[in-house]
Amino acid sequence: MPDSDRFQLKGYGLILLGSILFSTKAVMVKMAFRDTPIDAISLLALRMLFAFPFFLVTGFFSFRKYKSQLPEKKLWAAMIVMGLLGYYISSLLDFLGLQYITAGLERVILFLYPSFTILINAVFFKESISKKQIIALALCYTGLIVTYFHEINAGVVMKNITLGSTLIFLCAITFAGYIAGSGRLLKKVPVMMYTSVALIASSVGVFIHYAFTGKFGFQDLHGEMIVYGLMLGIMATVIPNFLVSAGIKSIGANNAAIVSAVGPVSTIILAYFFLDEKMSVVQILGTALVIGGVILVSKRKIPIIPILLLKELAAYPRSMSTNEHTILTLI
Repeated sequence: MPDSDRFQLKGYGLILLGSILFSTKAVMVKMAFRDTPIDAISLLALRMLFAFPFFLVTGFFSFRKYKSQLPEKKLWAAMIVMGLLGYYISSLLDFLGLQYITAGLERVILFLYPSFTILINAVFFKESISKKQIIALALCYTGLIVTYFHEINAGVVMKNITLGSTLIFLCAITFAGYIAGSGRLLKKVPVMMYTSVALIASSVGVFIHYAFTGKFGFQDLHGEMIVYGLMLGIMATVIPNFLVSAGIKSIGANNAAIVSAVGPVSTIILAYFFLDEKMSVVQILGTALVIGGVILVSKRKIPIIPILLLKELAAYPRSMSTNEHTILTLI
């Protein structure tokens, strides 16, 4: 096998493994709620606590690299607001929603956020929607309806499905708003600096929220809670970011986006084994429709797989356009 083919094959493998690790997040959160008395904000704070040192390191390198390109004050405020929207509010809504619905349904709803990005860009930024995008939206929402009614037929309490799905929808919408807003800000701010500020700001937001619940330390969190927080912060966040960053270097952002479509399927399979969630042909069909729609969207270079900008540290060999930016997903 030629070295170039081996290099690409390795890249696909790294993206695949990274996407599977990302998909463990929902399963770990559900397991934490099942096995411990921890609440959503405490679990999210633990996740951020273990990932925060890596955010700081990324921030250090980004500011050292771009110290001559520091943005003006109003852009700092915009970056902080976007970070709080995309990584604090969205993540909290996600963790809250997972208390009520299955991990499989959560991942399918979250995977709709590229479609929400299209709609936000159309409504607020007057971007046109192509015929291909309309077909993609139809596939996505048909798949969601199929998956949603599968949950009802599986015997899940309707009240829980409605509340949990609403929270996850809001999570996907707020993250889509972050992606749409980021597309504008990244024309004025270096992408690595932008992501670093957003991640650090969101972490601080989570810690402040945690403190306002009357918990000024982590001394009440112990045992399995710490273990789940560590796994969420490292195994479901930091490690997959390094893997996907290295993979993008080999195969590019668009190919990485398509390979990442394995995420929802991976979540469903993991939830079947670790959470005893039911898996059926109908659920797989609904998920396949959503994935098909998202892949169709990805061919328009809509950013569908957000990844930490560590790839800049990995000497990404070519410059990125605005549409090719990738950002860490904490949702």
